Amino acid sequence: MSNWTDVAAEADLFEGAGIAVEPEGQDIVLFSVDGEVFATDNQCTHGLAKLCDGFVEGPYVECPFHQGRFDVRTGACVGGPVTEPVKSWPVKVEGGRVWLDLD
Repeated sequence: MSNWTDVAAEADLFEGAGIAVEPEGQDIVLFSVDGEVFATDNQCTHGLAKLCDGFVEGPYVECPFHQGRFDVRTGACVGGPVTEPVKSWPVKVEGGRVWLDLD
């Protein structure tokens, strides 16, 4: 069962930055990479930093507090000091809108 929720306009996204959304009380960040949209939890797993405030280069976001890096496509850790991945969320884009599956 899917719970697709409209969270943003695709036009609001651009490469090199994350945009925070809070559907149903979830703290999630959206990223645009090479024309695709990805979503992860917005909080770094190492500290209380918001990944929407991080430095984005290609498919990677760097935590603004301790410079740990995550792959925004999967949530995987790609650079210390982070050791736990962030949750990634299923995304679809339809009619110029970004939808997340919150199940």
